[in-house]
Amino acid sequence: MGHTEMLLAVAGLDQKAIADRTKKLAEGDWSLFPPAERVAFTFARKLSKEPWTITNKDREELKRWFGADRALDVIWWACRCHYMTRVADAFQLALERENVFEGYFPPKK
Repeated sequence: MGHTEMLLAVAGLDQKAIADRTKKLAEGDWSLFPPAERVAFTFARKLSKEPWTITNKDREELKRWFGADRALDVIWWACRCHYMTRVADAFQLALERENVFEGYFPPKK
């Protein structure tokens, strides 16, 4: 199970919702996602492919949709996840087969 899928499970998504969401993300048509999420996805893609092109305008757009604190969360998590992916790829680290967060999920509402 990929780390992103694990985090989505921790956030409360079931396996079908995770599969649907990751499929839509991979397809690149994000039109069904809320505007704030599309802004975050666009930022993360830009950060991954051409990080030197990130501008104040990109950060301001995140702040517009998320507020200053949550925009910083988006930036931090995008950077952390990109870093972890690159380290795992460089060392050819295998992903866990099961969700290591099993049992730590938030209580069902």
